Amino acid sequence: MPASALSERAARAALSAHFTPDQIAADLAQHSPTDVWEQRVRRDTPGRLSHYRPEAELSNAQLSCRFLIPTDPQWPAALADLGPACPLGLWVRGHDHLSELTASTIVVTGNRAASPQTVDRARQFAEALSLTGHTVAASLAYGVDAAAHEAALLNGPTLAVLPRGLDQAYPHNHAPLLRSITSDGGAAVSLYRPGTPPSGATLKASAHLLVALAHTVILIEALDHSQALRTAEAAIALKRPLLAVPSDGSLRSGGNDRLLDEGLARPCSTPTHALELL
Repeated sequence: MPASALSERAARAALSAHFTPDQIAADLAQHSPTDVWEQRVRRDTPGRLSHYRPEAELSNAQLSCRFLIPTDPQWPAALADLGPACPLGLWVRGHDHLSELTASTIVVTGNRAASPQTVDRARQFAEALSLTGHTVAASLAYGVDAAAHEAALLNGPTLAVLPRGLDQAYPHNHAPLLRSITSDGGAAVSLYRPGTPPSGATLKASAHLLVALAHTVILIEALDHSQALRTAEAAIALKRPLLAVPSDGSLRSGGNDRLLDEGLARPCSTPTHALELL
């Protein structure tokens, strides 16, 4: 396809389907997305890219979700904090005015295999935040994240960041929760086109996206080396305020305790305390 016939949106969607942002950041600093795509097609000796049809692929994908790009007015300016890893675009279901939805977003996250007491605590934090006008964001995962979404939905919109294409929920049995989020004023976003399965790489990149879209991260409970702790570490890397609930001696909060001991997070014991710190 001649460069003149390819839209910037389709070019960005095609590039994001085959490359991570940092792999082509240097090229995009000098050339348009359309030119970069055409250059990559010409260099692709195996012909993998030449068989890809950007406009048709984008049209088919947008039957289930929209693809936002940085020139859209809905694009969240805070994503520039990701530097070379800033997304080429975002796939969105539900409320696509992300700049409005993320104006006061707080991440509430924690262990996937959470105790009933931890789930209750997550609900209390999310409810207090949503009642005061904050958008609660999480990953749709089991445990703390799902509880945060459910509690926030009682009072306002919530934002879910998924590590896979938005054609399916992750985990699969959270499909009803995903539908509620996207139909009740909230949104689901992803770096990945429909049909993309989750992986270790998508989980890591999505944790950084979740944090970049937020002003603060609240860690309810996290084991060391867990996905929730990865989100906390992304907050540290992106210089987002990180609040952590002190443990009561539980091994399940080993990640919280370490971050607090190292001065990388501020203690936050109750929702009221969180609101004061915010």
